[in-house]
Amino acid sequence: MTKIRTLIVDDENLSRKKIRTLLERETDIEIVGECSNGPKAVSAIQKLSPDLIFLDIQMPGMDGFRVLETIGNERMPAVIFVTAYDQYALRAFDVHALDYLLKPFDRVRFQTALQRVREHSQRTRNNDLNQRLQDLIKDMKAERKYLDRLVIKSGGRVFFLKVEEIDWIDAADNYVHLHVGHESHLLRETMNGLEARLDPEKFLRIHRSTIVNIERIKELRPSFHGEYTVILRNGTQLTLSRGHRDKLLELLGNQF
Repeated sequence: MTKIRTLIVDDENLSRKKIRTLLERETDIEIVGECSNGPKAVSAIQKLSPDLIFLDIQMPGMDGFRVLETIGNERMPAVIFVTAYDQYALRAFDVHALDYLLKPFDRVRFQTALQRVREHSQRTRNNDLNQRLQDLIKDMKAERKYLDRLVIKSGGRVFFLKVEEIDWIDAADNYVHLHVGHESHLLRETMNGLEARLDPEKFLRIHRSTIVNIERIKELRPSFHGEYTVILRNGTQLTLSRGHRDKLLELLGNQF
């Protein structure tokens, strides 16, 4: 029996574990690896050449669409998208992609996706699949819009804040602090939720509780155990954790 060599890509450990558990019961599936972010996924796809990837959309630094753009047509495996956010994406996937899974999904829905994979593997449709995936990427890039302003409520006032004015953001339970110059504004939003709505070319997650405006970064200083101190133009010092270092390396072209 020819097995379908499968790679799991998701930044959430519980999500990867759920997919892995469901796949382990399938005799025609071989799990060749797992990745927790986009850059690692690109490397794994190039190295392992899987037949199938379960690909999360919303990942910090490099989302699922950028992974596909980086891989290109020639190395493109079959893709099942995994998402919890973008309703437009869900509609688009039905037209362009092999399938999608909407979190949280159950075993029945998962089996439906696998059946589509099996049907696909029985036919030679690689060129058609590549074209549909490229069409999907084009559609999503045209439609995807990031935040350009936020509505802030403070002391009975309601005002608009341009996103580009934010220096950095830190977490406060189910809120975030938006640091703008000498001011700080509290917004009811989670870090993951806000990060998904910010342009990843302009805002970077450098720590599980910190997002920074890339234009505000002045200097990076090596710290301890692979971490760096990020110094902003206003003198603020933040920590770049090891887990988020690869994203900044990618952004800077691996120059340090």
